[in-house]
Amino acid sequence: MKSVMHISVIIPVYNREGYIRRAIDSVLNQSRAADEMIVVDDGSTDATPSILADYGDVIQVVRQENMGVSAARNRGIRASSGNWIALLDSDDEWLPDKLALQESWLKENPSYRICQTQEIWFRQGKRVNPMKKHTKVHGDIFIPSLKRCLVSPSAVLFERRLFEETGGFDESLPVCEDYDLWLRISLHEPVGLLTEAGIIKYGGHTDQLSRSVWGMDRFRVLALEKILIDNPDLSKDKKAAVLRELIHKLKVLYHGALKRNSKENAWKKKLEKYNFMLQQL
Repeated sequence: MKSVMHISVIIPVYNREGYIRRAIDSVLNQSRAADEMIVVDDGSTDATPSILADYGDVIQVVRQENMGVSAARNRGIRASSGNWIALLDSDDEWLPDKLALQESWLKENPSYRICQTQEIWFRQGKRVNPMKKHTKVHGDIFIPSLKRCLVSPSAVLFERRLFEETGGFDESLPVCEDYDLWLRISLHEPVGLLTEAGIIKYGGHTDQLSRSVWGMDRFRVLALEKILIDNPDLSKDKKAAVLRELIHKLKVLYHGALKRNSKENAWKKKLEKYNFMLQQL
């Protein structure tokens, strides 16, 4: 690493009175202390604001009207001062050595500007093993990440300048904003992977964002289309991989629309467009 690491931790939160203490306390209990912790309260209407107030000056709280997780993360990063950024979702928890492990790994691998740890999964209070399709990969992860997001926000640590160069989270996406950002980053940057687990990721609760929006592939399609539009000089192999994944996701959306007797013309036109583009490669 070229400079001393000053790590800012960003926690977006919206109506998570049952989880937010666990998340904050897991940062405070790090063996390598964070240099700064910013919690962005995205318009909470439950007891979250009073819980945050209990911490006093230990944390920095930024409040805004409810604008979504992407806007909250972007706001927190803009308000931070660190040259390295760590994210933590309000319903997840860091293990005590998470930051220490990543700092050590980055010192040993100075060419990397982003890395993530492995993770432990809990679903409805029980530990579960991630399926093979969720296996994280190391280095050039762009093509493996096209099918589904292989980077967990809570597990990642990245250089601030990398985030600024890439443009941050797309605030127009209600979900899959992490899929979109990690694709844009991994297109140009290798992503390091530690062998150790650094986080506990909790799922199965009813207020998970991914449960609130139907047809997640709609937003993955938008992310893939952005890759094609914003990178006209994309290599042939990566362009072909993007097109194949676009076609796969569009077929799912198209057949789903047919089953629901809803409008499918838009998906059909996109399918024809990208099939033609793939044939021309």
